[in-house]
Amino acid sequence: MPRRVEVRLKVSATAAEVAAAAAELFAETAIAAARSRGVARIAISGGSTPKSMFELLADPSQPYLNDIPWGQLQLFWVDERCVPPDHAESNYGMTKAAMLSKVPLPDANVHRMEGELDPEEAASRYESEIRNTFKLEGAETPAFDLILLGLGPDGHTASLFPHTEGLDEMARICFANHVPQKDTWRITLTWPVIVAGREVAFLIEGAGKEEMVRTVFTGGYDPETYPAQLIRPASGRLTLLLDAPAAAGLPGPPAVGASTLELS
Repeated sequence: MPRRVEVRLKVSATAAEVAAAAAELFAETAIAAARSRGVARIAISGGSTPKSMFELLADPSQPYLNDIPWGQLQLFWVDERCVPPDHAESNYGMTKAAMLSKVPLPDANVHRMEGELDPEEAASRYESEIRNTFKLEGAETPAFDLILLGLGPDGHTASLFPHTEGLDEMARICFANHVPQKDTWRITLTWPVIVAGREVAFLIEGAGKEEMVRTVFTGGYDPETYPAQLIRPASGRLTLLLDAPAAAGLPGPPAVGASTLELS
């Protein structure tokens, strides 16, 4: 049976406000983790909302350039397309253009998935990178301070797509997942790694996500069809940062502001 999880909802009026809330969460987590453990380890996703968040984090008119302890931040990716880093579809490439080229994050602290390699090799190398960076022993699972996720229109998250082999992977940290419905390969963190995150948040915006938000977070448990339902963190809490259109299908629907619901 899936574990019970408290879902903390933060509903904003607009997509821009979702990006701002995500930037606040990113900064607060990085500051707190660096203060308490000396390092902040954050895994990020691609997409339009993260891009807007990255642009805010790099904006000199915002406080983040000065407030975030960039030298103590270790940045990872949740997933990547199997393309070179300068390709238009590269999650890393998008992040570099929007943020990395503008902030004082040391190159050695940027841990990208090598999408230009053979998918299996790229996944194996990324798993080794994580094990070395976290100094893991044996089958130990890394605990990221923050993992930021998106929600696809088909219910996928990270690159865990419906009815794909990656949904069954329990032992590895990183997996080369073949996605027949897109006729492609993706590199992704596995769901046991994601649910081990100290803080896990979905960034979701747009009326086109309303039905899937309702299905994933209030519907029957069917993770083979809706892989995002696998994300029930061990911490017992999950954060959803949504705009009002995406939240419209949730019970209530929730008004703009903060509230909670329970997954059971």
